[in-house]
Amino acid sequence: MAGSAAVAAPGPSAPRRLNVNVGVLGHIDSGKTALARALSTTGSTAAFDRAPQSRARGITLDLGFSCLRTPLPPHLGPGPGELQLTLVDCPGHASLIRTIIGGAQIIDLMMLVIDVTKGMQTQSAECLVIGQIACQKMVVVLNKIDLLPEGKRQAAIEKMMKKMQKTLENSKFQGCPIAAVAAKPGGPEAPETVNPLGVSELIEVLKSQAYLPTRDPTGPFLMAIDHCFSIKGQGTVMTGTVLSGSVSLGDNVEIPALKVTKKVKSMQMFHTPVTYAMQGDRVGVCVTQFDPKLLERGLICTPESLQTIHAAVISLKKIQYFRGALQTKAKFHITVGHETVMGRVMFFSPAPADFSKEPLENAFDFEKEYLYQEEYLSKGSKSSEENKENDQTGEGQLPRQQWALLEFEKPVTCPKFCLVIGSKLDTDIHANTCRLAFHGVLLQGMEDKNYVETFLPKLKVYKLKHKEGQVERDYI
Repeated sequence: MAGSAAVAAPGPSAPRRLNVNVGVLGHIDSGKTALARALSTTGSTAAFDRAPQSRARGITLDLGFSCLRTPLPPHLGPGPGELQLTLVDCPGHASLIRTIIGGAQIIDLMMLVIDVTKGMQTQSAECLVIGQIACQKMVVVLNKIDLLPEGKRQAAIEKMMKKMQKTLENSKFQGCPIAAVAAKPGGPEAPETVNPLGVSELIEVLKSQAYLPTRDPTGPFLMAIDHCFSIKGQGTVMTGTVLSGSVSLGDNVEIPALKVTKKVKSMQMFHTPVTYAMQGDRVGVCVTQFDPKLLERGLICTPESLQTIHAAVISLKKIQYFRGALQTKAKFHITVGHETVMGRVMFFSPAPADFSKEPLENAFDFEKEYLYQEEYLSKGSKSSEENKENDQTGEGQLPRQQWALLEFEKPVTCPKFCLVIGSKLDTDIHANTCRLAFHGVLLQGMEDKNYVETFLPKLKVYKLKHKEGQVERDYI
């Protein structure tokens, strides 16, 4: 994506500010919220489990936001300036995976928090998978080192570091930094006067890993809203992260789920009034005459810039840790952008002669013919074994790109080319298995409710039928 780096200057005399969004992900009870609190210099209205439900249950139930401000490191350009690390504290409970996926889509850098006494756990692994899909860089944080006996602490930390390096060696995060901390020595009941261990060293690691994310202020404005509340005498505040474009005071913004348009009255970034926000910024937007109960989370955008679709064609890849086949006609929980709905899938591939062709990025060719597949083709899948038998070379070549037709049980509102994740969230959360099945990019949405009659005939997918002595093909 073309554009400028994520640098904002609120006024002509203000120092240069670089904002980097840092996700805090990991298994439940690994100490993520305590770590965010230990790192932060400023909390937002949605930080550190302030919601009554989170306090009552003692776990994070929603995304939390806070920030750490520190002088701009030399590798990010000449000073004077400020690096703002916006910390996105994601819940760790398995049942809240939709929220975790939403949080992962707005981060530039990920902290994977591991309880040093337990190592990788089920949700740690799912968070790692989500990070590989949605994030470019990662830092592993081994937390709760205060629980290790002091005499054996360093040896235990080094042993866990080696285990983590082994776990990551076949991932995109091979060789990433690993830091050891105790965010809250003594646990949640310890007095606030107890100082964390290793946090200043972790801040230096985060500064070294911070980079200039590409930001593009042009194009339609789109923002993911995660909290909505009213302030007496001011109006309704919608807080979230700008996904694309920019917004200024006085702009009209649409809440597409409600078909409502409102004017931006005021804006703040971590309690500081601003007049402008762009892609990557965490911001609160205030509008008037809007009931906050109508929008817990969702999207706001430039009026009429989003599509509401009933079905879609996506390019996809199977997630390697998902056990079992991806079968046509199966139902999955489909996360499209920031919304999750049930959907049915139909997989298809290029014609066998085109298996080795270069994949098309962010485009789909409706002029070509495609081959229907009973399941996604991967090593060991039934369909790929059949192809191998029919292949005279005996190699059973797999296609470089595969697609799926998704049919949603209810319409979704989303931007073009957004991230799509298919999951089996009804799997037992206590089972030691990855529930994330595939990920991809939405190439073509179908806005017409009658898409079966108006749109699907344009999709040239055929089935091969084998009869003795001949091969026939039928269009679907």
